[in-house]
Order: sequence, then C-alpha cells, then structure tokens
Amino acid sequence: MAIKRTKAEKKIAYDKKLCQLLDEYTKVLVAVADNVGSKQLQDIRRGLRGDSVVLMGKNTLIRRCIKVHAEKTGNTEFEQLSKLLVGNVGLIFTKGDLKEVREEVGKYKVGAPARVGLVAPVDVVVPPGNTGLDPSQTSFFQVLNIPTKINKGTVEIITPVELIKKGDKVGSSESALLAKLGIRPFSYGLVITNVYDAGSVFSPEVLDLTDDDLVEKFASGVSMVASLSLALSYPTLAAAPTCSSMGTKTCLLLLWRLTTHT
Repeated sequence: MAIKRTKAEKKIAYDKKLCQLLDEYTKVLVAVADNVGSKQLQDIRRGLRGDSVVLMGKNTLIRRCIKVHAEKTGNTEFEQLSKLLVGNVGLIFTKGDLKEVREEVGKYKVGAPARVGLVAPVDVVVPPGNTGLDPSQTSFFQVLNIPTKINKGTVEIITPVELIKKGDKVGSSESALLAKLGIRPFSYGLVITNVYDAGSVFSPEVLDLTDDDLVEKFASGVSMVASLSLALSYPTLAAAPTCSSMGTKTCLLLLWRLTTHT
C-alpha cells in the first residue's frame, strides 16, 4: 500500500516540480480554470502530453515558489507571472508553438447546464420547434413569456426567445425550463488570458497576428512618422522618399520656369 505523504512533504514536492519547470521552460500560458472539472483537466493534460505541462495550485504557493526560484537563480523574469495569478488560474508550461498549444487547449470544452445563480457567459436563445413536452408543462413557458401552441398533443415554441442575456444570473425558472428541454447552453474549458515568452508578457490575441498583419501595422506606423516629419519640417528616414520626390518636383518646376523665361 502506498504511503500517504504529509502536507509538508506535498508542499516540498510541489516546490521542487515548479522550480524544475521554471528551469526547463521559457514559455508559459496563463489560463483561467473556472468551472473546469478534474476529468476535463486530465483530458487536457493527455492532449498536451509531449511538450507541455499543466500546473494547477494555490496562487500564494506558486508566487512563493517563483520568488524562491528568483532568489536562488538570480532570474527575476518569471516574477512577472506572479502579478497574473489572480482568481482560479493555472499555468501551462510549453516548448511547443504557443498558438498551436492554445488551439489544442480550446478543443477541450465541455457543455454545462444553466445552474441557478450562475452568471451567463453567453446569450441563451431558445429555438422554435416542438419541445416534446405535454400541455401540462405550459406554465413554465407562460412564466417566461414564451409564445407557444399545442401541436399534436405537445407544446411547440412559436418563435426564438432570448431567455438569458450575457452577464445576467440564471434564475430558477430559466434553469428548470432549459433542463426540461435538455439544453446545456454553456461550455467551459481553460481560457488563456495571458502569454509569457522569455521575459515578455502579452495578450493571447497577439498569437493571431499574421505576417501580413505585422507588415500592414509597420507600414501604417512608418506612414504616420513620415506625415509628422513633413508637418514639422524635420528630416527622418521615414520621410526621405517623400522629401526626395518633392525636391525633384521643385527642381523640375524651377528648371521649367528658368527655361520658359530665357
């Protein structure tokens, strides 16, 4: 029979594991784990097995480990992660492509019922059609002002109805109706909120930028610098092509005038 470790032994083992990860990895995804179950986490770990490690734990414990690691190694770059440890979050250490890892994590979303008191992460719309419920269940629909009719001995919803708006709390009537209709409107999984890469922290949206997007943004920036430079009559490399063109036109105009008046 396996010997059960004490709380102190577990903490020492956790410290050792986290310090090892900080030594081996330079890329980390910070993920919110609200409403994510243990089975779901196991599936995510299994899907990322090979070049990524998912680490969950108390924020205070992780912060302490990061601080101790910085004091031992002199590497303070990971201390930026401490500021991101807010709420129910986990860390995904990876040696793979950050965008591909984020996409893999996004595959493991699980449908969930609308439980009473939950804050809706999305709008919930009940579609029209036959519900399969008998006419005695019409009271649920009447309470929620959902237009219905009786068709072949069952309740049929006539038009789409926005039952719950994003950000609203789920009420008991809404929860009961969705359960009767077999609708699981919410889906939960790890949500990547921040990306750490070799000392830099940025939004996961940056991972969606393509080379064309970068070229377009760079060109836009150069254009703004050139416009400002011309307005201030201050020479810069960005404005050099325009200045050269304007200078050439000025010289040609001057030459034309001299030729015309001689």
